[in-house]
Amino acid sequence: MKKLALAACLLGASFAALADAKSDCRAAAGSYLTGTVVSGPTFASGQSLKGVELSHTHVRLRADQDGRTYDVAMDNVYAYGYDYAGEDVPSPLNTIQQGDRLQLCGQLYTSGVGIHWVHPNCGAQPTSRQPNGWVKKIYNDGTVSDNYEANTEYCQLWQ
Repeated sequence: MKKLALAACLLGASFAALADAKSDCRAAAGSYLTGTVVSGPTFASGQSLKGVELSHTHVRLRADQDGRTYDVAMDNVYAYGYDYAGEDVPSPLNTIQQGDRLQLCGQLYTSGVGIHWVHPNCGAQPTSRQPNGWVKKIYNDGTVSDNYEANTEYCQLWQ
């Protein structure tokens, strides 16, 4: 009986944490998605800005909210393992696997089905076009990782 009560308590805490994350995302001017990774991660090269390649990592995620499959475009410069000369998916994005559950805050694509801007906005006031977003892994116990896209080392590129 105690185990059942503990499990119910943990489950309730998990739902509360997800509800708080949704509110936090709304406050950060973003759109909130959770779901299961169905493919990825894959590397996509990008344009250069001040000698730094603005590459991306993509995963496909089946969203809990509507069952649709979203392309998730993550800017590699915001991942802590990013190497401006590299052509690989950086850490920790390279740890995302099919079947993982993710929590996302960002901007939905206006064409196609996807979400991007799932990274910080470098201290600017969040707007719906530039939310203060994130990518977090949801673990089996309902807890979430730190933001996989929280590196602000390259924010000076846009100043």
